[in-house]
Amino acid sequence: MSVSGGKDSTAVYLLALESGRPFRAVFADTGNEHEATLEYVARLHARTGGPKVETVRADFTRQLAQHRAYLLREWPKQGIPDAIVQRAAELHEPIGNPFLDLCISRGRFPSRMAQFCTEELKEIPITTQVVGPMRQAGPVLQWIGVRADESRNRALQPRYHRHESGSTIWRPIFRWNIDAVWAQHRKHRLRPNPLYAQGMSRVGCMPCVNCRKSELRGIAQRFPDHIDRIDAWEAIVTAVSKRQSATFFPAVTDPTHADRPTTYPRIRTLVEWSHTSRGGRQFALFFDQQSGSGCSSELGLCEGGAA
Repeated sequence: MSVSGGKDSTAVYLLALESGRPFRAVFADTGNEHEATLEYVARLHARTGGPKVETVRADFTRQLAQHRAYLLREWPKQGIPDAIVQRAAELHEPIGNPFLDLCISRGRFPSRMAQFCTEELKEIPITTQVVGPMRQAGPVLQWIGVRADESRNRALQPRYHRHESGSTIWRPIFRWNIDAVWAQHRKHRLRPNPLYAQGMSRVGCMPCVNCRKSELRGIAQRFPDHIDRIDAWEAIVTAVSKRQSATFFPAVTDPTHADRPTTYPRIRTLVEWSHTSRGGRQFALFFDQQSGSGCSSELGLCEGGAA
């Protein structure tokens, strides 16, 4: 079963524990996780008596090398200045952080419309490192913490289906509501991820590319070091971008910079905006309607937004 450190996957972990069957629990560390979530996942077995959660991480060494060779070969032909080419090539050494290595190899950040992060950082590592080898020994049933009332898209998913990996997907709490999820925690006397008590509505990537305005404001207020990290990542990904521009959130022109039409808001500008009302900068197009989960994976590997 897949563990995210969030309330729904934890409820499924407890349900699997109640079944009395042996099972494997797997967590995909994206490199953009909050330290409280990492600690919660690492200690889940000790707090419940269940199996220790295994951690998998994506490796982009091959992709980085391929993209480095491409830009050294093709960018000069396209008139990209040599200094930019060489600097980008230098940054294509594996850092070891899956999220940042992925963005460097792509020359951009993921977005709601191009949410390659879920597949690359979660689905593929779990499939190749855990599910694939398990299938060599026999059938695999994957338990997934997805509920229908999280979002309209999730409500359309089946409770059972066959995954392209050859495993069978089961969503055992599909018909549960949020009260049932919290009741499952209380039943086992297990405190939920402490981030919920600190005002977070989702505890996966922090911040997530599907972050809402209120979530961004809360993260900036409580965990400013996570904003600092994204700020540093934006500088790195900008340096490996052909356009020399990369923003963590969608590249929408800052309405206060009308005289600079190619200027896009970076993380610190959007943090400032997150403290405004509708009279402030109007970036609501890609923030205010981010209700529920934006996860596009059929495995439901992103934590939903409903608290």
